[in-house]
Amino acid sequence: MTAMRETHKETSDPRIQGVQPPFPAQSQEAPGVESKMQPRPDFGETSYRGYGRLAGRVALVTGGDSGIGRAVALAFAREGADVAIAYLNEHEDAAETSRLISESGRTCTTIAGDIADDAQTRRIVDETVAQFGRVDILVNNAAVQEKAIESIEQLTSERIERTFRVNIIAMFNLIRHALPHMQAGASIINVASIQAYQPSPSILDYAATKGAIVTFTKGLSHELVKRGIRVNAIAPGPVWTPLIPQSFGKEKVQHFGETSPMQRPAQPSELAPAFVFLASDESRYVNGEILGVTGGQLLA
Repeated sequence: MTAMRETHKETSDPRIQGVQPPFPAQSQEAPGVESKMQPRPDFGETSYRGYGRLAGRVALVTGGDSGIGRAVALAFAREGADVAIAYLNEHEDAAETSRLISESGRTCTTIAGDIADDAQTRRIVDETVAQFGRVDILVNNAAVQEKAIESIEQLTSERIERTFRVNIIAMFNLIRHALPHMQAGASIINVASIQAYQPSPSILDYAATKGAIVTFTKGLSHELVKRGIRVNAIAPGPVWTPLIPQSFGKEKVQHFGETSPMQRPAQPSELAPAFVFLASDESRYVNGEILGVTGGQLLA
């Protein structure tokens, strides 16, 4: 009998995947635009392969124009979902995301506007339902992260209030408006951060909202599981997205992610599979969890 030889896919060191720092010196004004970044983030266009895990579902992704949101929207589409993406005013980035979703054989609708305004959160849900009839997956990803500061005295009340309105209050409002259109089996995924556990004083307003999102996710999961709706969160570590050149000085951007255990930041494409897992039936017994995708930074 001839022995059968197993073939194994070659593995490689995760520390050396993708583009490595140092990055080119660069800065942007808010909101950051992905098309202006050097190098551009990897959102999975050439690498993400779907397996039909979200076939026939409807997903609403806030901040879906770029960064993590774009990678998630594309992965959902390649898994078989139709996708609505909400964004502020980055029309060029949103059009690119819409193109990618359409080329994946799914339908995309784009909705621009400021989610700091509750009327806009209602409009986002209403337009999604008008297009697709329901919401099966809600990803609360959109966030404000302003320029890094040197001391808390530099934080204005206006900045603090806006950060909370966009990053956490909008989650309350989007979920309130979406719930009448969600059925048992639906999934809500909030985006927290390593900043909830290891807050940086230079972006303390942002970090504080991420801590609130962790608490919000855990509490809400206990209520909504009674309706058969799961609520979880992803807590990313350093990720190469437009938030980075818009928030930090050029030297920080050049060396972004070097101090992480992986010695590099994640690319958005490396986070997308975690979102697919939490959105799919493969995680049907996972509820109220904070899934860290941090490259080894601890969530405790």
